[in-house]
Amino acid sequence: MLKTFRIGGIHPKEKKISAGKAIQPIVIPDQVIIPLSQHIGAPCQPVVKKGDNVKVGTLIGKSVGFVSANIHSPVSGTVLKIDKSLDASGYKRDSVFIKVEGDEWEASVDRSPDLKRACDLAPGEILNKIATAGIVGMGGATFPSHVKLTPPPGTKAEILIINGVECEPWLTSDHQLMMEKSDEILVGTTIVMKALNVQKAVIGIENNKQDAIRLFTQKAKEYDGVTVQPLKVQYPQGGEKQLIDALTGRQIPSGALPISVGAVVQNVGTIFAIYEAVQKNKPLIERVVTVTGKEVKQPCNILSRVGIPLNKLIDVAGGLPETTGKVVSGGPMMGKALASINIPVSKGTSGILIIPTLEAKRKTMKDCIRCARCVSVCPMGLNPTLLMNLTEYEVWDRAEKEHIIDCIECGSCSYTCPADRPLLDYIRLGKGKVNGIIRARKN
Repeated sequence: MLKTFRIGGIHPKEKKISAGKAIQPIVIPDQVIIPLSQHIGAPCQPVVKKGDNVKVGTLIGKSVGFVSANIHSPVSGTVLKIDKSLDASGYKRDSVFIKVEGDEWEASVDRSPDLKRACDLAPGEILNKIATAGIVGMGGATFPSHVKLTPPPGTKAEILIINGVECEPWLTSDHQLMMEKSDEILVGTTIVMKALNVQKAVIGIENNKQDAIRLFTQKAKEYDGVTVQPLKVQYPQGGEKQLIDALTGRQIPSGALPISVGAVVQNVGTIFAIYEAVQKNKPLIERVVTVTGKEVKQPCNILSRVGIPLNKLIDVAGGLPETTGKVVSGGPMMGKALASINIPVSKGTSGILIIPTLEAKRKTMKDCIRCARCVSVCPMGLNPTLLMNLTEYEVWDRAEKEHIIDCIECGSCSYTCPADRPLLDYIRLGKGKVNGIIRARKN
């Protein structure tokens, strides 16, 4: 029997119509916009000014705290200005506007396609390269990788888990990356194992990606301590806590981190970026983005530089359909609707989902019928309808006691609700409020 996590979960229709589409490059436009906050944590401080010349890989934003990540220029050209620009969250952020002039790279970057297996660096040197390159979690969370790979005092990593699940419907960027960059991902895995001083790594891949399972199972034989584990198709198995449960049987206590059970989880895209940073001196300036949707003419997987407007990627996929009602950054379950398609690609942009008008409309909310479906599918063992009610009536102390901050915002509750109640929307609001109360209490 295939492994999976033990609590809750659903199986939405996969709709991965861009599966098997080779990763294709995109023409770089005349101007790019680079937000200085593309990660969880403190925004970067700009280290360039209007009129400065930059190359591909030039540092343009320096991290100002431990939980932060450097930002580099994805193009060569001239800095036009430092100004505000809209990002995927709908807020205006400080950004670097660059006029593109040619495609000149920093000399330190190794642009050869040759696989570099050997890594003679010490763990500290590996972490320094990862931090310098601005690597963040590319599964969507964008947590700075050097922080995640630095276990707090009193904790020790025992196992590295590589997340090749990609359980979100429609998205195929991770799957295609695994098919085209398997060797680099495996080398990257061994590099992170060395950084963590662990002897075991498991690559979890859901059973709907048989080609990736076969490929990695065969190639992993060349890498000591690395194994592949096929998993039952079950959403949201890509969540850290769910994946750790599925692969190790260990469950993370409320409020605790994966390292509390000896596990560190990294997405396959992050591992590939780490390989390029450590072995090729390449900072994180590009990523694979899936552009897809029911009415999209040419669903595809695009290798896009950071800073390229989303509308340029949509053009590659055949343009915005006339039937478009909503454009989502990410997938349908955890993605967020966009206010504009002119916002730039960021380190966390995994996909662009274009939804037709009829499917984008919200259904009328009805009264809760106490069916408890939301409770049965919640992968965190929460009571979503209760948390929605507590948020609606602003009962924050009770919401905290009911572990609202443990919600991983997977959307399983809203998906399964027969009364079409916007459970996750309310829980997100309540979670933000309770987190603010907790922070204020600590200060």
